[in-house]
Amino acid sequence: MAYTYDYPRPALTVDCVIFAKDNGTWKVLLIERKHEPFAGKWALPGGFVDENETVEQAAARELFEETHVQNVPIQQFSVFSAPQRDPRGWTVAVAHWAIVDIKDCKPQAGDDASAAEWVALDSISEMAFDHLLILEEARKVAKIS
Repeated sequence: MAYTYDYPRPALTVDCVIFAKDNGTWKVLLIERKHEPFAGKWALPGGFVDENETVEQAAARELFEETHVQNVPIQQFSVFSAPQRDPRGWTVAVAHWAIVDIKDCKPQAGDDASAAEWVALDSISEMAFDHLLILEEARKVAKIS
């Protein structure tokens, strides 16, 4: 018998902010969304946490599925829970960050990403969901101006 909860429950998601320096320019690993919502927009690699999976496992899995980048020492840095952050419904995101050597990470789009690329931080002005906010918070944590 399934338990019925008295209160609505959000979906749990993860987002990954992966930074690298390339010839003196800070870049972030982004995906171009293949599907709605926000098809064609830049987004952070991430997605829904699967049943019986930790957020750490989900972050590593989503990063690999969408970019084919793996073995990144990601760290949690914040939770984003604004009720309207995802037009599909109520989601809470646990955000992660890392700094990597760009030579070790050659992204390749996979899963629901139509592209996966290193994008110069200074060139980003719009992103899907609340990912611009997440990116700005990660820059503060990583001390990247």
